[in-house]
Amino acid sequence: MFTNQLALDATTAQRLIELALTPVPDVPLRDAMLYAVRGGKGLRAFLVLESARLYDVGDRAGHAAAAIEALHAYSLVHDDLPAMDNDDLRRGQPTVHRKWDEATAILVGDALQALAFEMVCAPGAGVAGEARAELALTLAQAAGAGGMVLGQALDIAAETGPALTLDQITTLQAGKTGALMTWACCAGPRIAQADITPLKAYGDALGLAFQIADDILDETGSVDAVGKAVGKDAAAGKATFVSLLGLDGAKRRAVDLVDTACDALGSFGTRADALKDAARFVIARDK
Repeated sequence: MFTNQLALDATTAQRLIELALTPVPDVPLRDAMLYAVRGGKGLRAFLVLESARLYDVGDRAGHAAAAIEALHAYSLVHDDLPAMDNDDLRRGQPTVHRKWDEATAILVGDALQALAFEMVCAPGAGVAGEARAELALTLAQAAGAGGMVLGQALDIAAETGPALTLDQITTLQAGKTGALMTWACCAGPRIAQADITPLKAYGDALGLAFQIADDILDETGSVDAVGKAVGKDAAAGKATFVSLLGLDGAKRRAVDLVDTACDALGSFGTRADALKDAARFVIARDK
């Protein structure tokens, strides 16, 4: 049930992005943008739409779901560039700069980031103007120098600096991975103009569990299953949750975080079962 909904929500977001790109001239930019958003799990779109369903505003959340998928795709395209992680594979396919070229990849990332804010601000989806403004403001904060980009900057600095402590890695990943995931979880109550506290607690724990699972996959996964290079952190000597906690310790920490995430949804009863399933999926996945 959960995986079916995950696929449906990913498709919903991708179709809205395709529709938004219809007026773009038929040049490599549009094709490369669509290429970049396809093939992912769609977890962030699911979190937006499912958190909205929890507040009975699921029919108003499509543009926000598309926005987070576009912004996430932009971050991956730029992460993969030679100046950043220099990766050849993403989602089991050649990275954008390998399939096209570096200039196209840079422009694709730029355009996807702009598209994210265009979509989250778009009128006509039934979202109140005040809620759209709040979504846009908080998305900018989650994506920028106090959120995802800060996490990326700290990650780059860690490549040549002293090994990070557990607290420092937690702070880094709360920005790099967690900020956008928490935004996705809070989109529903923001659209409904409701209290975000329970969904923020859920999102914070979920994002950290997701990153620990990524560290575990980097240690134990295969390129074919994961769809991208593995073992890069260990080869670079970077501190990770696995290197600091050990493999078993990292797994236990991830389970504890999933329990925390599920407990944060206690007041919603069985209506939150899909979000609880998502939390369990995050640490059980193989890619």
